Amino acid sequence: MTTFEYPQFFWLLLFPFAVFFLFPKARGVHGDALKVPFLKDIKYIQAKSEQTAFSALGSRAWLSVKYLYLFSLWVLLVIAAARPQLVGEPYRLKAENRDIMLVIDISPSMLQPDLSRTQRIDRLTAVKAVVGSFVQKRTEDRLGLILFGTRAYVQSPLTFDKNAVAEILNNADAGMAGNSTSIGDALGLALKNLREEKEKNNKVIILLTDGENNDGSLSMAQAIGLAEKEGIKIYTVGVGSDRNFLGSLFGLGNGELDEKSLKELAQKTKGNYFRATDVNSLAEIYTKIDQLEPAKSEGNIVQEKKDLFYIPLTFALILALFLLFLPGRYLK
Repeated sequence: MTTFEYPQFFWLLLFPFAVFFLFPKARGVHGDALKVPFLKDIKYIQAKSEQTAFSALGSRAWLSVKYLYLFSLWVLLVIAAARPQLVGEPYRLKAENRDIMLVIDISPSMLQPDLSRTQRIDRLTAVKAVVGSFVQKRTEDRLGLILFGTRAYVQSPLTFDKNAVAEILNNADAGMAGNSTSIGDALGLALKNLREEKEKNNKVIILLTDGENNDGSLSMAQAIGLAEKEGIKIYTVGVGSDRNFLGSLFGLGNGELDEKSLKELAQKTKGNYFRATDVNSLAEIYTKIDQLEPAKSEGNIVQEKKDLFYIPLTFALILALFLLFLPGRYLK
């Protein structure tokens, strides 16, 4: 469908007619209004030979053609000024539903192989597999990744590049961020990154840990208060079976889980707390989180527009050059 962005410019098409009727000299009329224009033609025929008269009439005919060309040039310029556009079919943009910040504990206790009774699968390996699959499903969301131990690090800011987030997580090693657990600092960092985002998407934090806050500058109470103030929904996931004796066998500590704080954090931010005691329950948790209510706002309806003003403008230029390079006698 073709449309015009500035249709009001078509009023300018009346301008030549206004000039023609308001200014007689513009159309070659002089003297009284009763003067008959074609008398000049008769005088030419009477005063000159047939060849001379034919030449005179030919000049006046060309004058009319020249005016026609000029008017055509004006029409083309007006059309170009009205900005013709080719408009495509309307379609709805996909809404950016959520900004999800994944906050994952990589302290050494995540190496405990207690999430499977039949295989030696440590917690971090299971988390990489389950969270990696979760990441690939979030096709409409932006995801970020924070890994923490003694310190918290933003490994990936919010992005649509799901493969990059999954790859960074897959390359993480337990203990690379330190041997203790700074849950409060990790939450503070996640909240800071989401707060600085200008996009008005629904913001969510998914915190996964197998321990308690035993390091860092922010206590759990402070982190909970900050999270409640920001109004960002937080889902907390506690990882680890109840068979804590395995931790001592591998010299990794028992990684005691602070479920009370995790539950309080989720409750005060209108999220949920989940407990994963094996690989299956961990997968089920992220399946539930994957079924979060989508954002209520829908994408805007848009129509692609392609400007066509250059077409009449090109023809106008060609016509102007044609008039410019005509023999001088035709322009008099």
